Amino acid sequence: MPRERIVVDTNALISRLLLPNSTLGRAVRKIVDEAQLLVSDATLTELADVLAREKFDVYISIEDRQEFFRLLSRVAEIIAVSYTVRVCRDPKDDKFLELAIDGDADLIVTGDKDLLVIGSFHGIAIITPSGYLARLG
Repeated sequence: MPRERIVVDTNALISRLLLPNSTLGRAVRKIVDEAQLLVSDATLTELADVLAREKFDVYISIEDRQEFFRLLSRVAEIIAVSYTVRVCRDPKDDKFLELAIDGDADLIVTGDKDLLVIGSFHGIAIITPSGYLARLG
């Protein structure tokens, strides 16, 4: 059976690093271990920018954040995005929908209410991390 193709938003990825035992952290770990994580240049750029913020210095070293980024970049499939949408209440979240379409994603996993309110996009379910874990049983 092919691995599910899943888009995970930036905040969920950050939660995996900062709170590995949280629901978000556990869901992202399962996705990385058992599914195919999809990223794009836009989502990787956002992740790198967020990881570089000084506010995280008190929680985790810049070196550990950079290593997390390198590891994630190696295990994820990088998708060239050409699809453009203007759907989300927060336009910065449209990049995750675009990635899902061009990456032929099965799911988008997020805690972001601006994405969750959509529910489904082009047949791609948008679910919470707890919803993802519940699907696994």
